Amino acid sequence: MDTAKLDLRTAVAVTVMLLLWSSAFAGIRSALPSIPPGELALLRFLVASAVLGAIHAARGGSLPRRRDVPLIMVLGFLGITVYHVALNYGEVIVTAGAASLLISSAPVFTALLAAAVLGERLTARSWVGIAVSFAGVALITLGEGEDLRLEPRALVILLAAFSASVYSVFQKKAILRYSPLAFTTYVIWAGTIPMLVFLPGLVPAVRAAPWDALVSVIYLGVFPGAIAYVFWVYGLNRLSASRLASFLYLNPVFALAIAWVWLEEIPSWLTLIGGTIAVCGVALANSRRRPRRPHVVG
Repeated sequence: MDTAKLDLRTAVAVTVMLLLWSSAFAGIRSALPSIPPGELALLRFLVASAVLGAIHAARGGSLPRRRDVPLIMVLGFLGITVYHVALNYGEVIVTAGAASLLISSAPVFTALLAAAVLGERLTARSWVGIAVSFAGVALITLGEGEDLRLEPRALVILLAAFSASVYSVFQKKAILRYSPLAFTTYVIWAGTIPMLVFLPGLVPAVRAAPWDALVSVIYLGVFPGAIAYVFWVYGLNRLSASRLASFLYLNPVFALAIAWVWLEEIPSWLTLIGGTIAVCGVALANSRRRPRRPHVVG
């Protein structure tokens, strides 16, 4: 069981991470019509790799320990390469509503893996909170009028969710040996290398893409790519993997708020109810029972 308190600094880091990741959906959606999914993922993380590498070098950072390189390479492949390439392709071949529900299975996978690998145990209250949050996300999807039609190709989204869960759980064993900036830099470098298979198509895709699509990809690389992942590692240093993953149910809520303010997309009442339920579920999953005061017989 995770008994760590969510202090103010960690709460701010998690909130910024969620806001940045929530904003990524609009960026991906605006860039995908102009840049193919694989090339989009490569360009995004080339930008993230360059930004993190420059900051890491300016702070006098070094290379990872040799014994940690195999784990970092595997984590980068699962958490960066597989997750983002599968998600990008999934948003092309699977309906948006089905994709949002399937990707919301990641906290469940994370909780199960964390229990098996790390010995983390969720309380019954936490499991109920996760179920309530998932129901809230389902209502958000229905409120947005999204098609929930599933098909065999939807498995690519489940692959993304599962790979993100494996990444979250197994990096817990290595992050204590590095700073959040250093570890995120190594993992994103490791995840970018396999994406180089899309390099031949990147140059013509960039040449043909409009400037607004390229700006979106740069934003995706710097903020949801580089900065948000640093905050994720920072949060994972202080919270259990299952507890931190439960906050991901707030992503659709923040995405709705961003679209409401930025794009003037007014959500339906069903969407607002779903968002409220999702928030309540996250609060329930992260609530801690107060210790009973000892009864003093006077």
